[in-house]
Amino acid sequence: MHDTRLTDLDRASGRAFDTMFLTMMIKHHEGAIDMAESELRHSSYGPTKDLASDIIRSQTAEIAEMRAMLEAR
Repeated sequence: MHDTRLTDLDRASGRAFDTMFLTMMIKHHEGAIDMAESELRHSSYGPTKDLASDIIRSQTAEIAEMRAMLEAR
């Protein structure tokens, strides 16, 4: 995240804060998934491939949960 976005988040409160936080965390998790998918495509080291698979699974579930929170607002 850019420093400006984090400053905006720090200055927000209430519903605006919650929305910004969830939106930023979804983007953060999507970046982690992209990195993990790259690991699966290019790595040959089993433990890091296992970790990448775990990251994809857990962060995909967290993204779904955060999107549901946003929709419920």
